[in-house]
Amino acid sequence: MAHLTLIRHGETDSNRVHRFQGQMDVPLNATGLLQAERLAERLAGEHVDVGVVSDLSRARATAAPIAQRLNLAMRPDARWREQAFGVFEGLEVGDVLDQHPDLWTQWVRHDADFALPGGGESVRDFHARVWSALDALAAAHVGQRVLVVTHGGVLDMVWRTVQGQSLSSARQCAIPNAGINRLRWHSPGRVEIEVWADDTHLAGLPPQPSTVSLSVRYGAGVTTP
Repeated sequence: MAHLTLIRHGETDSNRVHRFQGQMDVPLNATGLLQAERLAERLAGEHVDVGVVSDLSRARATAAPIAQRLNLAMRPDARWREQAFGVFEGLEVGDVLDQHPDLWTQWVRHDADFALPGGGESVRDFHARVWSALDALAAAHVGQRVLVVTHGGVLDMVWRTVQGQSLSSARQCAIPNAGINRLRWHSPGRVEIEVWADDTHLAGLPPQPSTVSLSVRYGAGVTTP
């Protein structure tokens, strides 16, 4: 068995305005930097054998204070990047509706095999990438504690699989910025959730952006990773 702690990066300005980031290299905003420091304080004193981080800057900036507190080397790995959203990247939802209405209609159908043009990644391909990375990492560190700083979409793929949720549906779980998610990996494809979306260490910081209003306004389960 391997123990995995998976963490979503801290807040960015794109998160706050519901702009698709995908694999764009977007920095943390001031709140995100505070979240990263709170996270490092929360994890101080924990034993971690291996650290891995998405190579995108918002994940690396979140991991930096953790690495310092734990004296832990964080290995960048592009397999833990967010899903690629092609032509949607860099656009807010309103911009997408104006510029790509037909693509938006296809997007909100939640077809797991639909990939956006411009280098987009289908949910099915994304899911395969995430689970390949997770199984390989855990299998290489059986009996150890592994910490990964990654992205909301990655965590959604993990939650869906463990809960048996279809890939062809809207996101149904909370994934707060700088939240803590703890898993037990038993064997390839066999994972157990111990803790999910623990953000108690962020008490007193500005409320996190919500996607609820977008879901109501646009009639779909909208998330902007």
